[in-house]
Amino acid sequence: MPPASSPADTAVDTSTDTAAGKPSIGEADKSGRRRLIVKTAILTLLGAGTLGAAVGLTVYRAGWYNIGATSPHFSGVYSLLEGAMRYSVRRHANSVVVPHLSEADIVRGAAVYRDNCAQCHGGPGFAPSTHGLSMQPVPGPLVDATARWKVRELYWITRHGVKMSGMPAWEFHLSEADTWAVVAFVNKMPAMSARDYRRLTTAPLPTVTPAASKGQAQ
Repeated sequence: MPPASSPADTAVDTSTDTAAGKPSIGEADKSGRRRLIVKTAILTLLGAGTLGAAVGLTVYRAGWYNIGATSPHFSGVYSLLEGAMRYSVRRHANSVVVPHLSEADIVRGAAVYRDNCAQCHGGPGFAPSTHGLSMQPVPGPLVDATARWKVRELYWITRHGVKMSGMPAWEFHLSEADTWAVVAFVNKMPAMSARDYRRLTTAPLPTVTPAASKGQAQ
C-alpha cells in the first residue's frame, strides 16, 4: 500500500509548481481582474465617444444650435473658439519680424484706425458704433490689446483677419505701411487718455509714407 501524502508534501508540490512558472490561483485572479478593468475602461470610453458623436450629429443635422447674431455663443463654445484663435495666432505670427515703429507711424495709424477700426472696436472715451455692437461675437475692445497680444500677433490678426468673426483680412484693403501704422497706434493706445485719443484721431491723414513701409509681409 502506498504511503499517504502528508500536508507537508502537498505544500512542497505547490511551491514547486509556482517556482516552475505556473501562477498561483491568487495571481491568476489578480491578472483576470486587471484585464477586466482595462476592457471595461476601453468599452466605456468607446461608448462615451460614440454617444457624444451621436449627440453632436443630432444637434448638427437638426439645426438646434442658433447661429443668429441676435444671441451670443454659449460660454463653452466661446471659450473653445477663443482658445483655438489664440493658439493659431501664436503659431502663425511667430515668424513675423517687427520693424522699427516711429512716432510718424503712430500718427498715421491713428487716422487709419479712425477710418477703419474705431466703428467696431471703439477707443479710449469712444464707444463702438451700433453695427459693431450688433456682431457676434462682439468685437473686443483694443484699449487693453497689448495685455493679450504681442505686436507681431496684432499685425498678423490685422493682416489676415479671423474667420467667422467679422474681422476682415486687411491685407486686401490696407497697404503694408498702413497695416504696421495701425498696429503701432493700437500698441500705444492702452496708455492713451480719452483726450489723447481724440487729439490723434481728429488729425488729417498724413501724406508722408511712414517708416514702417520697410516691414515685410508674413
